[in-house]
Parts: sequence; structure tokens; C-alpha cells
Amino acid sequence: MSSVEFTTQRERRTSTTEEKDVNRKELDICPECSGRLTTDAEHAETACTECGLVVTEGHIDTGPEWRAYDAGQENSRSRVGAPTTKMLHDKGLSSHIGWENRDSYGKTLNSRQRQQIQRLRTWDERFRTRDHKERNLKQALGEIDRMGSALGLPAEVRETASVIYRRALDAGLLPGRTIEGIATASLYAAARQMSTPRSIGEVDTVSRVDEMEFKRAYRYIARELGLAVKPASPQQYVGRLTSKLDVDTETEHLARDLLKLAEGTVVPNGKSPIGLAAAAIYAAARLTGRDVTQDDVSTVAEVSTVTIRNRYQELLDLYEEQQSVRL
Repeated sequence: MSSVEFTTQRERRTSTTEEKDVNRKELDICPECSGRLTTDAEHAETACTECGLVVTEGHIDTGPEWRAYDAGQENSRSRVGAPTTKMLHDKGLSSHIGWENRDSYGKTLNSRQRQQIQRLRTWDERFRTRDHKERNLKQALGEIDRMGSALGLPAEVRETASVIYRRALDAGLLPGRTIEGIATASLYAAARQMSTPRSIGEVDTVSRVDEMEFKRAYRYIARELGLAVKPASPQQYVGRLTSKLDVDTETEHLARDLLKLAEGTVVPNGKSPIGLAAAAIYAAARLTGRDVTQDDVSTVAEVSTVTIRNRYQELLDLYEEQQSVRL
């Protein structure tokens, strides 16, 4: 390269740099009064500090939607796409091809395109479940989601159930037991851990295994995994049962007071929590004069009327004793 050519290229680079500096300075100067411009991130606008002229507005915030207080948090929270979830066997990291034979514009695909997409779907499904463990997880997590939806359990309970099932699978607890049995036991344990318990009868209604198998599977995984599951409290059932019975707030509060009276006495010992909660609701309804029958409570709680009849009288006796002491 000759010295003349080198000098010409250097002059071009210098002129380009000077033009960029001029453009940058023009962006920082107010077009009205030549004052200094500042950007207000809170109001998403750029205005002059001298005359107040708003030069640009409606800035787009390209930053993340989360906050990070150190480099570690920033690296762990940085992501692209939807967040991962334990409810999918691949944690939601793989691709998914929809089953509608339409393109991005909503137009129907022709026969040749449909055949091609169908083949892509087949291979996509094969890659998503490449081994027996992933196929096992896919079936089990689908069962957990189905049963959790039928029982009205929130997403965090289903997420916890999927974690318990993954632990059982990694620990080798599946051989000799059905996928549906361990999945049902995981959901039952997660509901109790998250303080949203469901009775054995309710879980058995939506499960595809019989009650005996479900109970054995629950005891097995609770023992082998060392699950910290507290005994269910009757208080945890009151809100759901009163909502189904459509009783007023006064009756619900009185039912909770009756259960608090029973705490520390021999009344709850060895009794079914949901049966005791149902009896407390019926007793409270009688005290407040609400039209709630034993059959209504029995149907909602899925316990026998005999259980309600035996338990509610004990709760009423405690209530009468307290009232006599106050008098």
C-alpha cells in the first residue's frame, strides 16, 4: 500500500469519527434554546433542562423485568424465553410444534406442507422423549397436572408434587410400583406440605389407582425420601368446605372457634381432620340458625353422616361448657 493511499484512508476514518462526535453532540443539545438534554427514565422522555421542551417521549425500556443486587443474581436470573418449570419433563427447554396445520399468517397448509410438518412433529416428539426416564416423567407429570386441576390445587402445589416425583425417580423407588400410584402419592404429599390438604377420599376419586395402592405408595415414598409432612389440621379444610356449602362468614368464624376450643382436648385425638371440620361447620350452622343439613355437609366433605353426628355433639358440649364458665 502506498503512502498516499494510507493517508487517504486515515483521513476518511478521522472524518467519520468527527461526524459521529458532531451527531452525538447534536443529540444532547436542545433544538430550541441549545440547552442540555436529560433523559427521565421514570417518565420515559427526554427533555431540556433550560426551557423544558420534551424532545422525545415513550422510550422503550430494554432492560430486564427483575432486579439484581450483585453479579451472581444477575447471572442466575438472566434468561431468554419463557421461564423453566418442573411441571414439564424437559423443564420447558425444548421446542414444541403445534397441531394446527396453519402458517404464521393463519393460512391453511397444502398437502405437501402438512406431510412435512407432520414428519417434523414426529421427530420433535422423539427427540423430546429420548429415553425411558423422560417418557416416565412425561406420563407422570401429565397425571399430576390432571389430578391437581381436578382437585383445584394451585400451581405451586403441582410444582412441589413434580419435585417429589423426580426425587422418587432418581432414588429408584419406581420399580415394582405403578407410575400413577407414585404420582398420586406425590400430589397428596405436596398438598399436605403446602397446607392445602385433600382427603384420601377426594384424591382417590380423581386417581387412576385404587385407594390401597395409593396409601401404600404414599407411606413408601414418605419413609424413603424422609418427607417432612405434618398431620393435617381441621382448620385447613374449613375454608374450602364453607365455600362449597355457600355459608356466611359468621358461620365460618364460629366453626373455626369451635375447632380452636377442641385443640388441647381429647376430642381431636384419632379423629379424621376433614370429618372434624365438617362436624364443626354443622355445629356452627346450628348455633347460628343456618339451614344446613347433615346430608349437605356429608356430601361436600365426603364423610358419613354418622361421623358428623358423633363429632358435632362433642364440639357443642365444649362450646356450652365455655359459655357456662363465662356466665
